[in-house]
Amino acid sequence: MAGAGKRILESVRKARAYARGETAEDFVAHVPDEVDVRAIRDKLGLSQEAFAARFGFSAAAVRDWEQGRRRPEAAARVLLLVIAREPKAVLRALAA
Repeated sequence: MAGAGKRILESVRKARAYARGETAEDFVAHVPDEVDVRAIRDKLGLSQEAFAARFGFSAAAVRDWEQGRRRPEAAARVLLLVIAREPKAVLRALAA
C-alpha cells in the first residue's frame, strides 16, 4: 500500500478510537475557527433568548456572535458543534 494510503488508514483508526473514548494520545481534535450560530439556532427553531436559555449561553453572547461583534471561544465553538449535530444529547447531559 502506498504511503498516503497507510497514513489515511491510520488516521481513520485514530479517529475511530477517539470517537469510542479510547486513548489516542496523538489524535488532535480540530476546532473550527468559525461556527454559524444563527444557522444552528434557526435549524432548532429557537429564538436567541430560548437558544441561550436552553444551552446555557447568555442572550447577549448569542446576539453578539450572530452579529459578528464577538466570536465564540474554542470551548463554546465545540459545544455549538455538538448542539448542531446532536442537540438531544446536549439536552440530556444538561438535564442530568
